[in-house]
Amino acid sequence: MQLYFQGLIIGLAYVAPIGMQNLFVINSALTQPRKRALLIALIVIFFDISLCFSCYFGIGAVVERFRWLQLAVLLVGGLIVMWIGFGLMREKPSMDHSLDMSIPLPRLAWKAFAVTWLNPQALIDGTMLFGSFRAGNPGAGGMQLVLGSATASVLWFTGVTLVISVFSARFNSKILRLINLLCGAVLLVYGGRLILQFFQNML
Repeated sequence: MQLYFQGLIIGLAYVAPIGMQNLFVINSALTQPRKRALLIALIVIFFDISLCFSCYFGIGAVVERFRWLQLAVLLVGGLIVMWIGFGLMREKPSMDHSLDMSIPLPRLAWKAFAVTWLNPQALIDGTMLFGSFRAGNPGAGGMQLVLGSATASVLWFTGVTLVISVFSARFNSKILRLINLLCGAVLLVYGGRLILQFFQNML
């Protein structure tokens, strides 16, 4: 049980920093009804936990073994991050709740998949973190750690969604637009750095 709580604490430290997943969940909580935002959070949680278990059970070994795969993750992932950033900067969110702000479920699931599985930093960080869980604690010990981290994902994303949605009335369209611009700019810079890293590794 001690290892489970250790995994929970480490998992919270892993998901708490504001990254692509958090930006996605926060924007959803600000612009969509609470039930819809919680649905989005649950989909993000599903992909986050699936990535966690995939890293734990060996995806890191495959990426580490093939240099071409590392380069592909950097290049394709960098382009996708920049694409998401451009999309955020183009969007003009509205506080008019009379509008249907829902999107088709397949498109919603694709976006949640993209900010998780197509995020190079999440792949790299997850591989290092959950790979170390398995290497340092073989057997049941490692599983307790990874289950604790999975619990952290559930608690964090649902908690962020509920807190943001409760206080969403304090936000207006201009603030939402500013948040989108700032988040989009951050993602553009981040994606550009990944692509630069790709070219540096090619030399």
